[in-house]
Amino acid sequence: MDVHDRQVYGYETLLRKYGPDGWRVPTNFLELSIAEQATLLEQTAQELGPKLAHQFLAFNLNQAQFDLPDTLPTILKLKQRLKSVNLAIEFTEAPTLAQMKHYSEVLHAHDMMLDLDDVGTGSNTYANIKAFLPYADKIKFAMQNLRMTGDADKIPEQLAFWTQQAEKNQLTMILEGIEDPQDQALAAKYQVTIHQGYFYSQPVAPKALALNFNY
Repeated sequence: MDVHDRQVYGYETLLRKYGPDGWRVPTNFLELSIAEQATLLEQTAQELGPKLAHQFLAFNLNQAQFDLPDTLPTILKLKQRLKSVNLAIEFTEAPTLAQMKHYSEVLHAHDMMLDLDDVGTGSNTYANIKAFLPYADKIKFAMQNLRMTGDADKIPEQLAFWTQQAEKNQLTMILEGIEDPQDQALAAKYQVTIHQGYFYSQPVAPKALALNFNY
């Protein structure tokens, strides 16, 4: 959500597997091929339809996925089928610098965006990704990651740092994990206007994309 303009800024697709406990994050994202994921993305884009006229559709790639030789060609074919859709690829794990440069060059040449997700946590620490920032379009700071590891007290300091990096590198900053008005106030303190979180909408399954947002 763009809270400044009070409208949807973009959509992120989340890969989930259905089991006895309902929809859960897969333990292995390679269970579904990149080609199969591209088909799901295409179907989702078609269901969103006019909602994507001025927004982007983002999806994640981890290291195992972007290491596969067929990943980038499959994404390019998907873009050919979805010419009018603004696609954004989010790296959830740190690539090599050569991979970052290559993906950035190819995706930008085909009017797609490359984003760094979960900055500050996992392998996407500043030490690992600082050289990648000039090749990215957006960075996403996920407060929920720090909450899950018991490091919620570090959120303000980390948020201040990453907003500075976004400004320094002329990147769009997205704050994930917005769950209540207090999180909104924290984002406002650091002038982050692009928000993502359950406060605005729970994840919605395809074929049920009527979204109700809270302000």
